[in-house]
Amino acid sequence: MANTQQSHQMANAIRALAMDAVQQANSGHPGAPMGMADMAVALWGRHLKHNPANPQWFDRDRFVLSNGHASMLLYALLHLTGYDLPLQELKNFRQLGSRTAGHPEVGHTPGVETTTGPLGQGITNAVGFALAEKLLAAEFNREGHTVVDHHTYAFLGDGCLMEGISHEAVGLAGAWKLNKLIALYDDNGISIDGQVAPWFIDNTPQRFAACGWNVINAVDGHDVDALAAAIATAKTSTDKPTLIVCKTAIGKGSPNRANTAKAHGEPLGAEEINLTRAVLGWSHEPFVIPESVYADWDAKAAGEAFETEWTLRFAAYEAAYPELAFELTRRMRGDLPKDFAQVAVDTVVAAHTKAETVASRKASQLALEAFTAALPELLGGSADLTGSNLTNTKSTPALRFDDEGKVVKTEGGQIGRHINYGVREFGMAAIMNGVALHGGYIPYGGTFLTFSDYSRNAIRMAALMKQRVIHVFTHDSIGLGEDGPTHQSVEHAASLRLIPNLDVWRPADTAETAVAWSVALSNRDKPTALLLSRQNLPYAPKRDLGDISRGAYVLSEPSDVGLKKKPVAVIIATGSEVQLALKAQRLLADKKVAVRVVSMPSTTTFDREDAKYKKAVLPAGLPRIAVEMGVTDGWWKYGCAAVVGIDTYGESAPAPVLFKHFGFTEENVAATVLAALKRK
Repeated sequence: MANTQQSHQMANAIRALAMDAVQQANSGHPGAPMGMADMAVALWGRHLKHNPANPQWFDRDRFVLSNGHASMLLYALLHLTGYDLPLQELKNFRQLGSRTAGHPEVGHTPGVETTTGPLGQGITNAVGFALAEKLLAAEFNREGHTVVDHHTYAFLGDGCLMEGISHEAVGLAGAWKLNKLIALYDDNGISIDGQVAPWFIDNTPQRFAACGWNVINAVDGHDVDALAAAIATAKTSTDKPTLIVCKTAIGKGSPNRANTAKAHGEPLGAEEINLTRAVLGWSHEPFVIPESVYADWDAKAAGEAFETEWTLRFAAYEAAYPELAFELTRRMRGDLPKDFAQVAVDTVVAAHTKAETVASRKASQLALEAFTAALPELLGGSADLTGSNLTNTKSTPALRFDDEGKVVKTEGGQIGRHINYGVREFGMAAIMNGVALHGGYIPYGGTFLTFSDYSRNAIRMAALMKQRVIHVFTHDSIGLGEDGPTHQSVEHAASLRLIPNLDVWRPADTAETAVAWSVALSNRDKPTALLLSRQNLPYAPKRDLGDISRGAYVLSEPSDVGLKKKPVAVIIATGSEVQLALKAQRLLADKKVAVRVVSMPSTTTFDREDAKYKKAVLPAGLPRIAVEMGVTDGWWKYGCAAVVGIDTYGESAPAPVLFKHFGFTEENVAATVLAALKRK
């Protein structure tokens, strides 16, 4: 165990690096890293199981800096403990091309587990990490062979706790009895606007206790021994997550800025840094760390020992349970089973052959029946709308925990794979991000499309982090009818399509839905949003099943409705409106007007196609008319002559009445085509 002076110097190294990097960048947040430095010594110096030489080692503890503005704390820790993060990177803090971005970014900096900055999402990601660990342990560990056994630690601050998502996350962590989740609360009482007391009066310890957490309250956040002891106590929990409330001073050591908002989000200034160095007894020049302090922080040897010991245990496990070892390894790599491609083809062909008339939310469930049976890593759920989202299948029993905190298994020994998230859309989305980041599962979860607004920032974070997370959004239009404009999605499809690296699919029938699922599952580096109907949709006969995966394809030519003519116009439609397009095509054929119908279930996928394919689907020189029950703005980029859409909110009435009221009839679509041809 490190002595007091040694721990003091280790903490001061973090404080100095934070001050110096923020000062050099003339941007950043020095106060939180300075205040949490002793917390970091207690955790990273005495408890954290990790290997700097192999940041992706499977059984490492996960560390989440939920208050991501304190990024220099994490960068200092990664540098000091031996990760591939040279001092020059810290000197380039917040500069273009550096690996030390303003907020930690997973995949960008070795050792960073998740991208944090939007407050509250980090602790919620941590819940996802801890859930994945607990489920994998229940699924793969065997008596005498414990190969999944690690903790998830999170640092968080007042801002994280003020964000509403923290309530969702804390409640679920307690309900799921995530005993290997340990959160350390930087209780400094300061935010950007100053002392939080006038606007943050929550009794945080009681709140967490009420949600089923252990609470270790009022620990001196600058007493490394006390902090380390609290963490040791937290690790003994068998049925509850633990919150350690750490009383700290923001900007610890700064004589004029400590315990003030001035320490939060701006450089201390050269004069104040010199004064702080004197107070701390840190006489070294900027960015200079004594070799003795580097030696105290160095975790490479311990990390190698941790991984070596686990590797020996895993070898014994592999010898005893080769199939389980292979499966765990496959899933942690993120690889799909070798037969997945064939399962996907069979699922699409079966949908095509049966040609069922069902709502696309039901088509989604039909596809999921096949995919959840073939992919044990699929972990589903719904935000209290299971019966509407249809995210449950025969292969995914409900996830439950017993009074001792253990995962309940079926008579066949299977764990539950369908999660009741409750009415917690944002929490669900961010927890799924954590599950995906941890590895071992592919998460999907459902709610109504209009409630994607609640989830939006977590969806954006999944896209930014390039995580395979699948959102099942049902009730995708005014077609849900009587619930009215509060529930009728109008702008949501268009707004989701604006998020970079998010694939959005709005399938028209069972085959398109099965393809959408297969593509989503195959996309290792992007999340997917599936927009699905409440109302039944007839099957649309296909010319070529293979082209569906390209995002748009020629569904029907004039010859399919008895016209031996080349098309003079193209109708583009998505989802339920594909049937309108086909009916309008027939009406126009009766007038000897030849029209091609293009189904475009995924504009985001089609937009990545090459120019040759795009031209083949949407020939130059032909007027294009888009049809979708949503705002029209996004369609003009395709050179449309007209768009049949809705740029207002909906109304409360039966769906057929609404379709007629807003002009979603085959007669109006046909008339819009004719008007466009006259203007040509």
